[in-house]
Amino acid sequence: MNQMIDDIGEILFSEEEIKAKVKELAARVTADYRGKELCIITILRGAAIFLADFTRELEDINFTIDFLVLSRGSAGKTGEVKIIKDLDHSIYKKHVLIVEDMIDIGESLHYAIKVLRLRNPASIKVCTLFEKPYRRILPIESDYSGFILPDEFVVGYGLDYRQKYRNLPVVGILKQKTSPR
Repeated sequence: MNQMIDDIGEILFSEEEIKAKVKELAARVTADYRGKELCIITILRGAAIFLADFTRELEDINFTIDFLVLSRGSAGKTGEVKIIKDLDHSIYKKHVLIVEDMIDIGESLHYAIKVLRLRNPASIKVCTLFEKPYRRILPIESDYSGFILPDEFVVGYGLDYRQKYRNLPVVGILKQKTSPR
């Protein structure tokens, strides 16, 4: 873990700040869905860490969890999103909360919402821990949002670079020598 931390040039959000934000988002969702049955859908992989911490903070809510795995087309190409792993259960007439790690350009999430709406849920809302709203190419709005990220390549707390750094308890900007940009 020390080597990975050494690769971070600047820490943007500490472990304590992230924990507090996760707790805050869960409290808002708890207030909105108390007494309702909720289906939480996560788009894998990055959101898995946020999902685990987030759901442990939900109180007095009955919920199920399901997963989608999406694939985007080649780098630089837009509009080529497809489902690699679909939901295991029906969302018909259920309240759906999509839990995402980060909303960036919005292409994958836009596709997921479009597909899920065709399945006639009672409602669909989005909860994300991180956003880069200035990079959006599609009109996606989150209902519950944590932090706004700078236009930098960031890692940690589920966000990765070549499948590494997801397990960092902080979010930060990689040093130039390791950064993909």
